[in-house]
Amino acid sequence: MSVTPEQARWFEQAFTQMVQNVEKAVLGKDHVIRLALTCMLSEGHILLEDFPGTGKTQLARALAGTVKGTNTRIQFTPDLLPSDVTGVTIYDPSSQKFDFHPGPIFANIVLADEINRASPKTQSALLEVMEEAHVTIDGVRHEAGRPFMVIATQNPIEQAGTYRLPEAQLDRFLMKTSLGYPDLEATVAVLADAKVRDRAGALGAVVTSSVVTDMAALADEVHVDPAILAYISQIAEASRRHVSVKLGLSVRGCLAFVRCAKTWAASQGRTHVIPDDIKMLSNPVLCHRLLLTAEAQFAGTTVDQVISQILGEVAPPAERAA
Repeated sequence: MSVTPEQARWFEQAFTQMVQNVEKAVLGKDHVIRLALTCMLSEGHILLEDFPGTGKTQLARALAGTVKGTNTRIQFTPDLLPSDVTGVTIYDPSSQKFDFHPGPIFANIVLADEINRASPKTQSALLEVMEEAHVTIDGVRHEAGRPFMVIATQNPIEQAGTYRLPEAQLDRFLMKTSLGYPDLEATVAVLADAKVRDRAGALGAVVTSSVVTDMAALADEVHVDPAILAYISQIAEASRRHVSVKLGLSVRGCLAFVRCAKTWAASQGRTHVIPDDIKMLSNPVLCHRLLLTAEAQFAGTTVDQVISQILGEVAPPAERAA
């Protein structure tokens, strides 16, 4: 099945409606909002890393409020246990059976606030559910449902009492991005409404969880030309060969590229992916997946610089085949 122009227009309209709703809570961040929604409709997870007070939690809560479904918030702390996230099986004397009590991970949208404050053991409890959308407790599989998205936040400033996310977990995030500080106009608008304590809490849902599922299914059918697939593969190969890179783009990362590109194309009202979609998404998809060598880090090389070099070296397809 291929996406028709009418379906692409419907997708674009619904996507724009969701963006406009989230923008009521997070002013002046249209591009970041579009990236976050692209991640959600690609059935992936997003990591928001930025300085304190830039609106990471507001964005996450605004996304959750835009979708009429279940949402939970987990405040990660060093004493948080894996069972506090996934749930636990408890013996019921009256029925003489063990009953499963689901944890907060069982929701359509889960906000994992300050995820790097939890111990590695608790962080690892998210690996299975983020990859396979289910949790196995005492040998019994429990589905997380659809849609399912983890929105994790962390700030790069505070290092005391934090645990660095391992590469295996970082790779399970479809994207990583940051908001940055708002521009002057957006800042003035926020200050003018200083009496509003919770902008995200005032939002109403504009789509149901079933619409999100339908949009995700439609995005899966967006056409990707073999030349585009070759372009992504060449970028992956270049990242693995780059002199400054210790760990390059994985196959999971390539799949993430394709999934995101399909959704991004649909959000623009197109039925097919173009090379510019790959370039646009390269930083949020690649930045947390490339591990630089110690020498490169010592020399002050950044991941952004490496990504720019790779895109400069790998030539995009000249045109889409018919």
